[in-house]
Amino acid sequence: MWDPRTRKKKRKTHATLAAARAWRTDELHAVQRGTAPVQSRETVKQVGSRWLEQVKAGEVLKQAGLPYKPSVVRAYASDLERFVFPELGYIRLSELRRRDVQRFVDELVGRGLSGSRIRGIVMPLRAICRRAIRDDQLAVNPTQQLDLPAADGVRDRVATAEESEVLLAALQDRDRPLWATALYAGLRRGELRALRWGDIDDDVTVITVSRGWDEVEGEIDPKSAKGKRTVPVVKPLRLELLQHKARTGGRGVDLVFGSTGSTPFTPTNIRKRALRAWSLTFACGCKREPPKRMPQWARNNMPPEPEPTCPEHEAPLLRPIGLHECRHSYVSLMHDAGFSLERIGDYVGHSSSYMTDRYRHLLDGHEAEAAERFDEYLTRRTGARTGAQGEVVTLAPHG
Repeated sequence: MWDPRTRKKKRKTHATLAAARAWRTDELHAVQRGTAPVQSRETVKQVGSRWLEQVKAGEVLKQAGLPYKPSVVRAYASDLERFVFPELGYIRLSELRRRDVQRFVDELVGRGLSGSRIRGIVMPLRAICRRAIRDDQLAVNPTQQLDLPAADGVRDRVATAEESEVLLAALQDRDRPLWATALYAGLRRGELRALRWGDIDDDVTVITVSRGWDEVEGEIDPKSAKGKRTVPVVKPLRLELLQHKARTGGRGVDLVFGSTGSTPFTPTNIRKRALRAWSLTFACGCKREPPKRMPQWARNNMPPEPEPTCPEHEAPLLRPIGLHECRHSYVSLMHDAGFSLERIGDYVGHSSSYMTDRYRHLLDGHEAEAAERFDEYLTRRTGARTGAQGEVVTLAPHG
């Protein structure tokens, strides 16, 4: 059949004349509707390499209409070169089928890669296929409806208000303001690295987030359209920032938490110092004698077996927390304080309340509070309450 778009003939051999006529009819209808994919001899590697160059040049955007972050582009390029192109790069993109991609996923599982890692490897291939569908190079996305392993390593560690206070008190003076900003303002790690004193008002009541930091590119735009935002400063954080400003003498364009006024902090150094401080502090606030070497469990963020406890209060050691988990804690604490997901999303820079809800976790001790509130509700509605020994005491109706 003749394809007027490519000005070429499309040919395909079938076992029977009826099958050939049916194919020709379907193709003609698809051409008329504009849904027929353009037959191309380009391979997955050729199309993928061109897509990657367009992404780097800013010609191809994310689904939200924003350019890809430099760190994401580097990760996509690495995964394509290491995993996707060696296994699927030789296949013509127009002939790529779901079974090919599923076999590729199964091979990654056989290599022992985690579910999260495998999903990350498939992500750039999905983006390439989405673009190919828009360019009429594919009619069906072969990366849809795959049997992918479950994502693991979900970061659901959150700190309660009481635990946050003890975690911060255990840190050195130079590190406490950084972790306090992560816990009480919910800034991302890149936003913390790029924060300047000019982004904080003179009275230290509001933080204006307007940029992030990339390891290679330096200062970059925020992650999403809502990334540019203002965040209220609570009293504990305000005190820490004021003391930090007086101690460092920072001002104007100086980085708030930088190693110097123009050099951002190194995340690994911040993490190591915090882990050591928390490995010497019990949940009750008591300290223990520092060992000659930082314990291996502190380096790996894993509790020891058996876990040491405070000899006076029988309290365990503090559980370490990460900067991104502080962001989860901020969302959870704000929700526990009664703020709506939409309002919290404005403060943390989320584009949807769905994403904010993924960061929300129930804090420890919520079961007792829920039982008490439900009991009060039943008392109001039924006129009965539970006595001290568990017996039900019927109350006279109101009025």
